[in-house]
Amino acid sequence: MPESAPRRPLPLLGQVGGGRSRATCALRCGDACFHPAPNTSANPYFGDIFQKALSRRSALRAGAVGAGVSALGLSALGTAAADRGPGRPHPAPRPTFTSVQPNTDDKVTIPRGYDQHVIIRWGDPVLPGAPEFDVDAQTAEAQEQQFGYNCDYVGFHQLDDDNGLLWVNHEYTNEELMFPGYTDGATADEEHVRIAMAAHGGSIVELKRHAGTGEWRLADGERAFNRRLTASTPMRLTGPAAGHELLRTQDDPDGTLVKGMLNNCAGGMTPWGTFLSAEENFNQYFSNAPADAPNARYGMGTGLAGRRWDRFEERFDLAKHPNEANRFGYIVEIDPLDPGSEPLKRTMLGRFKHEGATIRITDDGRVAAYMGDDERFDYMYKFVSAKKYVEGSRRHNLTLLDTGTLYVARLTGNSPAEEFDGSGALPEDGEFDGSGEWIALCTDTESFVPGFSVAEVLVRTRLAADTVGATKMDRPEDFEPSPVTGKVYCALTNNSAREPGQADEPNPRGPNKHGHILEIVEAGSDAGATEFAWNVPIVCGNPEDEDTYYAGFDKSKVMPISAPDNLTFDKDGNLWISTDGQPGALGINDALHVVPVEGRFRGELRTFATVPVGAEACGPLISKDNKTVFLAPQHPGDGGTLAEPTSTWPDGDFPRPSVVCIWHTAGRDVGR
Repeated sequence: MPESAPRRPLPLLGQVGGGRSRATCALRCGDACFHPAPNTSANPYFGDIFQKALSRRSALRAGAVGAGVSALGLSALGTAAADRGPGRPHPAPRPTFTSVQPNTDDKVTIPRGYDQHVIIRWGDPVLPGAPEFDVDAQTAEAQEQQFGYNCDYVGFHQLDDDNGLLWVNHEYTNEELMFPGYTDGATADEEHVRIAMAAHGGSIVELKRHAGTGEWRLADGERAFNRRLTASTPMRLTGPAAGHELLRTQDDPDGTLVKGMLNNCAGGMTPWGTFLSAEENFNQYFSNAPADAPNARYGMGTGLAGRRWDRFEERFDLAKHPNEANRFGYIVEIDPLDPGSEPLKRTMLGRFKHEGATIRITDDGRVAAYMGDDERFDYMYKFVSAKKYVEGSRRHNLTLLDTGTLYVARLTGNSPAEEFDGSGALPEDGEFDGSGEWIALCTDTESFVPGFSVAEVLVRTRLAADTVGATKMDRPEDFEPSPVTGKVYCALTNNSAREPGQADEPNPRGPNKHGHILEIVEAGSDAGATEFAWNVPIVCGNPEDEDTYYAGFDKSKVMPISAPDNLTFDKDGNLWISTDGQPGALGINDALHVVPVEGRFRGELRTFATVPVGAEACGPLISKDNKTVFLAPQHPGDGGTLAEPTSTWPDGDFPRPSVVCIWHTAGRDVGR
């Protein structure tokens, strides 16, 4: 994409933790990685999750690694690749584009033969009549009508061949990149706080296909479906916990109506055409939490929150409104076809730091939703509905997420525990794999956790999962089922707090700086099953390092990857992985990678796109026709300020979180 203006020289600032600046760590998750992990339960560490490794010698064939980008400047992957030998036929077309090389460039870099378009930026008008964006004259009233700040999950509801509705989460705000002279929440004026609240939530915008290609642009005309949700939009609590005393407040004595949603990270789409948006690090918005076990387990601080929203809205002061935080941390269902409908917080899917909720249909026609709790040493969850999905019955299907069973995962490795010392060395059997079970926590009418009612399980889900002995994982984030095989994949981002003695077969490195990918094969390939097998096809990091693994593929022919975050699939069954932390872990920009997970090219990981300086690669989403990649770089310029940015993407002046679409100029499927 051509530059729209000359770019300033960009100072690269140091980064910490998982690859983000300290300022962004504070604003995004309340410095979670700099505090003890909230899970202090005595749940044992079960077996490791690495996967089919060849011989130790073949897995370690690459030489010693240098430092920085030059050490990762691997030869580009062309269309030829090593054949892993007979016996593993290739089931579907694999990616054949030439990999983008690791870099620190301040742009979205894509393969040769592709083009890109910035669909929408922070501040662009969303609602009809919204004012044009002016960074020096922002108001909360304007921001409520404009595209919000950091873009994370992207969903796309295609209305017909040439028209669709784009949903985007606005996870959180980087005030130092938004406002001139911003210092901190304690001194911010009220208008800045109101703007930040309005920049949270999500946006729905109508798109139109351009010239019959894979390019999508904002639609002209009335844009009747366009919508903004914010931290103040009324939302309805539904399901068994709705109305419980733990959810009642002074302003809402019925415990059923909440103002807004907070820190919405990943999400999912339902077969009936609604979007699911996941509230994640909600804890860091609240001040003065009572010092009790439930609040501690959710990382609620007893002091003042960094944002200090409580200065202008008393509900964020838990000393005065102790139940307000219990009303956040849910999966929110949004109907894009009914702009006037209330967003619905589905309590039946539990309360934790939701990273997403992705749906499969069970063999008997019910729906299963897979969810990760994005915290060091926290858990993987699944919900299975009581009622069946009925195609075409929208009214019925909008009730499916309120009744059913909520489960948490327990994993067991099949190698002796003493074989795991935190180094990532393979066990003697050459595989990181094992079995697992989904442990029922409750149905909508019955709790299976001693000492917990149904509502208590759903509001204090972490504590309930501790009680039944769930397996502590390395930040389980996005889940995604393969549309080809039905296997389910989970991104385990990293875990800086795992000590070598805490390594096990599902989490074999301690500390786990780069993360890994988990593959789940449920019994009978049925989403309703309660037993499964698991393995680890990808152990992330520099492929030249000994503790990395790419499903046994030749590591001299793969690209580096660190901190896997969001996942998606193309229609051929190739897994696409976006990252959040490569700058700090590998010294290179975050990226979108793609890898086959079946056949003889399983593990052949390529880099499809890299994002600008300081940005995290979010989204991503592949259109159903395989012609478009939607990608949402959020917080470009991480580590800088509005006056002294470390990025000027996308327009060459100051950084703006945005959504881009990428397509092949010859009309081919993406990945070719």
